[in-house]
Amino acid sequence: MATKLKVYGEDEAKARLAAELPHWYLEDGWIRRKYRTSSWKGTLMVINAVGHLAEAAWHHPDLTASYAWVEVRLMSHDHKGVTDKDFELAKKIEEVVQWRPAGGALEGTPTEDLRFAYVKYDDPPKA
Repeated sequence: MATKLKVYGEDEAKARLAAELPHWYLEDGWIRRKYRTSSWKGTLMVINAVGHLAEAAWHHPDLTASYAWVEVRLMSHDHKGVTDKDFELAKKIEEVVQWRPAGGALEGTPTEDLRFAYVKYDDPPKA
C-alpha cells in the first residue's frame, strides 16, 4: 500500500517550484517542464533518461514529445495532486537532463558542431 503523502496546494507548489526548480511550473494540477532539444535524436535521449529515472523511482510522468522538445508532467495519480514524490523526481530529472561535463577527462559534445548537439541547455557550463 502506498504511503499517504501531503498534497501541495497551488500556492505552496508554486513557491516550492520557484525556490527549487525555477524552470518548472504548475499548470492544471501538474508540475511541468519543457526540455528543448536539437533534433529527434535529442528528444529520444531525454525521453529515455526520464523513463529510466521514473521506472527506478516507481513514479511515472506523462510525456509529450515532438521533433525538438519533450514536455514532462508530474503529479501523484494515487494522491490526485502534487506531492514530494513529484518534486523529488523532478529534481533528479533536472539534474540528469541538464548535466554536462565541466572540466576533467569528460569533454562533452562539441558545441561548435551542430551535428552533435542534442539538448539545449538552460545555462552555460560551470567551470
